[in-house]
Amino acid sequence: MLEEKVFVGRVGYTGGMSETLFGNDLGDGTKKRAAKVDASGGYVVVALERGGDAAGGGLTYAVGKELKQGDGLCEGDRVMVPLGRANKKVWGYVVGVLGDEDVDDGLKKKVKGVLARDEGRIRLTADLVELAKWISVYYCSPLGMVFAAMLPAAVKQKTGTKQVQVVRLSEEWMKLNPEEQHKKKLTKLQKMIVGKAPKVGDADDEGNEVWVEVKELAYEAGAKTSGPVKKLVGLGVLEVKLQSMIRSRGDLVAQAREEALAGNFGAIKPALSQCQSDALGKLTGKLDEFAVNVLHGVTGSGKTEVYLRLIEEVLEKDEKAGVIVLVPEISLTPQTVGRFVGRFDGVAVLHSGLTSAQRHEQWRKIYEGEAHIVVGARSAIFAPVRNLKLVMVDEEHEGSYKQDQVPRYHARDVAVKRGQLCGSNVVLGSATPSVESFYNAVKRGVYGLVSMPERVPGMQLPRVEIVDMVEERRERRGIHLLSQRLEKGIKAVVSQGGQVMLLLNRRGYANYIACPDQKCGWMMTCKYCDVTMVYHKNRRIIGGGVVKCHHCGAEQLLPATCPDCSKRVTTFGLGTQRVEEELSKKFPDFTAVRMDSDTMRTGQDYQETLDRFRRGDVDILLGTQMIAKGLDFPKVRLVGVVSGDTSLNMPDFRAGERSFQLIAQVAGRAGRSEKPGFVVVQTFNPDDPIIQMAADHDYVSFAKREIEIREEVGHPPVRRMVRIVVRNKDHGKGKGHAKELFEHLYRCNQELGTGVDLLGPVPCSISRIAEFYRFEIELTADKPGQLQKLMSVMRGSKLLLSDMHTAVDVDPVVML
Repeated sequence: MLEEKVFVGRVGYTGGMSETLFGNDLGDGTKKRAAKVDASGGYVVVALERGGDAAGGGLTYAVGKELKQGDGLCEGDRVMVPLGRANKKVWGYVVGVLGDEDVDDGLKKKVKGVLARDEGRIRLTADLVELAKWISVYYCSPLGMVFAAMLPAAVKQKTGTKQVQVVRLSEEWMKLNPEEQHKKKLTKLQKMIVGKAPKVGDADDEGNEVWVEVKELAYEAGAKTSGPVKKLVGLGVLEVKLQSMIRSRGDLVAQAREEALAGNFGAIKPALSQCQSDALGKLTGKLDEFAVNVLHGVTGSGKTEVYLRLIEEVLEKDEKAGVIVLVPEISLTPQTVGRFVGRFDGVAVLHSGLTSAQRHEQWRKIYEGEAHIVVGARSAIFAPVRNLKLVMVDEEHEGSYKQDQVPRYHARDVAVKRGQLCGSNVVLGSATPSVESFYNAVKRGVYGLVSMPERVPGMQLPRVEIVDMVEERRERRGIHLLSQRLEKGIKAVVSQGGQVMLLLNRRGYANYIACPDQKCGWMMTCKYCDVTMVYHKNRRIIGGGVVKCHHCGAEQLLPATCPDCSKRVTTFGLGTQRVEEELSKKFPDFTAVRMDSDTMRTGQDYQETLDRFRRGDVDILLGTQMIAKGLDFPKVRLVGVVSGDTSLNMPDFRAGERSFQLIAQVAGRAGRSEKPGFVVVQTFNPDDPIIQMAADHDYVSFAKREIEIREEVGHPPVRRMVRIVVRNKDHGKGKGHAKELFEHLYRCNQELGTGVDLLGPVPCSISRIAEFYRFEIELTADKPGQLQKLMSVMRGSKLLLSDMHTAVDVDPVVML
């Protein structure tokens, strides 16, 4: 009979392995006396920053006299400990503090001691420690790896840290009376420096001693060099020491503030519309307690201004209140950041576009309380914000909030949990909320729902026209990627001084490379994955381009002939490159720019392109989903969806939801000024209800229909799901492992009576990626507790581990 195990700290010698090959036995029958470990500071449980579930909830270590000083070690401290027979030095986090009576006498003889505490004295806040424990259990992830994900690598490696000279008035100077000080005959500039320098006893809000950098003090006093400051050090007026400081290129917040002022956004508070005012009133009613509200506002309804006013409300009650604003990585433009920086002080920014030194600098500002409002992408939910009062998740439906590596957490759901731990208010905003959030609000009633159904005054939702591409092809000869209606619209809008955005969520030139002979039937697939290759045109390369796999990254030259029958290969299908080529042929006088991951290599490329489009240097912006969200360009009057069917028929129960969201979101980029806009959606399925409802801007009808479908088949959010993917380069071993794991799950489920439904094992929709064969097992249940109980027992029995061969995905968002 399997038992549910609760992990507690285990002894730090890991699994009973001894100090030498023969343990304490020296080989001649005598025993080696183990060195006595100093445990005067008690004991701690440490979760190691490493892969594997072997250590469970952590290992027990002794705390010596040196680490006992001050407030000793507490939960959240980052420490170095010895591991294994070789006493390898590894980092970990204190997750439990034990007294002498909590540790068995037998273990006390074997336990090892903590080696050191992190030099930066990093201590994660209590709510982050509890959050990490919850993530470890809920998302079936090793606790140490959760902590590792919480702390940026730049912080661990102290990137950008330099030793600089800092000064303050010396004690000797302070002891002198005014007459004695006058005898020093200081110059006017030196007296100015003395007046600006901090003195012994000065402390900041955190109680830390105040010192000032030599160069900074010289600048504040008006000195051209640091020489006068150094001379005062020589005279004994100032005392000096070396102090670690973080240096990075460019002040991100200052840059964003300058752009906010230049762009005339952020600092200026617009008058609220009635719709915004009503929404703000409903949201501010519960700001002092934990509550989750879904803010459903159509595109252009002014949700960002509501976010800003909510922050103002929070800061009016407590000027040092902590706030976290999550924004999808793709939407974190300087314009977005500038709106917050232009309105508030104490703002920090966290996203992948920062250099390591910048990321370290921003994190330290938050940690030390210099910044208390954080704007960032997914991982910003782990920012060490104290006194957290408000968490907002913009575009909460975005799939990028889900991490695809261990720990596979969803930032939206983690935000809700952190809000619960801190008693903070949580707002989930979107024009197209996830079906999960809408279900929690409308069906379960655990979230509130606040609607903003109208755009701000002066703007109207664009009209949407659906073009049947089947009829289009009957009427026109040849292959045309752009319909007649879209071509006419582009010409008319640009000729009148407007701009156009075109969406095609597929990179490359053609997504099929094949033999033209149907009897042959050869089609080019990836050598390492079970998917077709994509042709990327490049005239500078022999053969005219390369073929790439968008899953493993493999690429090669485009083959000239079919390997089976030697006929010349043909390429067909479509991608952004092909649309770009057609635009250049049909509109040679218009400036078109392609924006996808092939052309936007860096965040700077992305920003420079958006700046060109904002200035009006670009007439047509063509791109993938990176142009669909968060962009606000008043001159855009036409949005064209080149293919509304791209993701509609994917083998994923969320395919319809993604299609609706993508069309609705990109359509919202049109008509964001007094001039009305319109949208053209090209599709081979014009009667599809999802296309029709997206054209009508009818999210509520879509969501209700989607929930009804999922209720019939038992898909999330009606039921909860865990997807386990087994991967192996050997097909037989992978299949055998998946079958064995399924049998263990089935037996455990029967013995525990958890009532979980099991499906599989079956090959994944994409059965092989990067040489790994993939098999999936689906677990579904009415309540998450049923799944958690089953997985907890399986993990405790070492039958289910998150490793390179097994991926456990709780609440999966992608089913391929």
